[in-house]
Amino acid sequence: MHPGAWWLWAIGLATAASRTTNPVLLLILIAGVCTVVVCRRGDAPWARAFRLYLWLAALIVAFRVGFRVVFGGGEGSTVLVRLPEIPLPDWAAGVQLFGAVSAEAVLGGLYDGLRLAAMVVCIGAANALANPKRLLKAMPGALYETGTVVVVAMSVFPQLAESVLRVRAARRLRGEIGRGPRALKSIVIPVLEDALERSLLLAAAMDSRGYGRSGRVAPGVRLLTGTLTITGLLGLCVGIYATLDGSAPRHLQVPLLVGGALVAGIGFVLTGRRVHTTRYRPDRWQAAELITVGCGVGVAAGFWLTARVDPASLNPSLSDLTWPQLPLPGVLALVVCVLPALLTPPPAVETPDRHEVVAQRHEVSA
Repeated sequence: MHPGAWWLWAIGLATAASRTTNPVLLLILIAGVCTVVVCRRGDAPWARAFRLYLWLAALIVAFRVGFRVVFGGGEGSTVLVRLPEIPLPDWAAGVQLFGAVSAEAVLGGLYDGLRLAAMVVCIGAANALANPKRLLKAMPGALYETGTVVVVAMSVFPQLAESVLRVRAARRLRGEIGRGPRALKSIVIPVLEDALERSLLLAAAMDSRGYGRSGRVAPGVRLLTGTLTITGLLGLCVGIYATLDGSAPRHLQVPLLVGGALVAGIGFVLTGRRVHTTRYRPDRWQAAELITVGCGVGVAAGFWLTARVDPASLNPSLSDLTWPQLPLPGVLALVVCVLPALLTPPPAVETPDRHEVVAQRHEVSA
């Protein structure tokens, strides 16, 4: 699978999650994303870090509900518990610490936390399914340097997770079963050393392949291409924000999206002329990639249609404390999000690199 297909699929799901606070729809979306990840992720280090995103999503929900309890938990008529309120000075007027905690406030924090957690899970799914090295290979010439930095930054967290697992396995093979603060030193130092060695190997490999090389360009052309690219990207950001935010003016959506895409495209074409790269076995877009992207776009379109037809079902009211309704277009859209688990090929089994096998043997023998 092309890594860009997984990212576009995840962005479509994250866009749909940003349009609703319905907890039932968000939980179904998270379950669908987890199903696709379980069925289509491989054994690479970045695939193993998906559960960390799930833990992060759970912490987001817990912190969001906790903030509603600590700050302003009394907004509502249904009081669950009355905590002792802490008096604040006059300069902190309008801020409440503890006091009465209402069901409306707790549900509001839960709904907002679930929405952000669903978006985090979608991005985590893209990181778990897409190969960052292949994503770097598919980057256009205009995003050459920026893409390199982004891909290396995204691969740091999974590599650290893999280093922790390797060090713990080596400690178990040596009979070291200590836990707690005493075992932290014997884990942190090898992990940092392994991360440093991997960084140096990556830098040497990138340098040997000519990364960072660019052709000569006149200063005026460089200034023009940079201005076009930055202006186009800013227009795209504002247009996407206006599209996702329901309260933004409608006239900012289409003109800024189309104009920003055109200006950024011109800047990409001009910038790509000074970067000459070759690709060995370039990734092709086939039927599976198009189906995956179509599923992500279909989910976003289904939630957009639901917001036009029945907006109250996407953002349930907190005043009546009733069970949220399930809109039919939204449910059908969530069924579409699971189709990549059935319509895409299973991941190929990747054999470990010879240098990695030798490094693991050295760690065990040490």
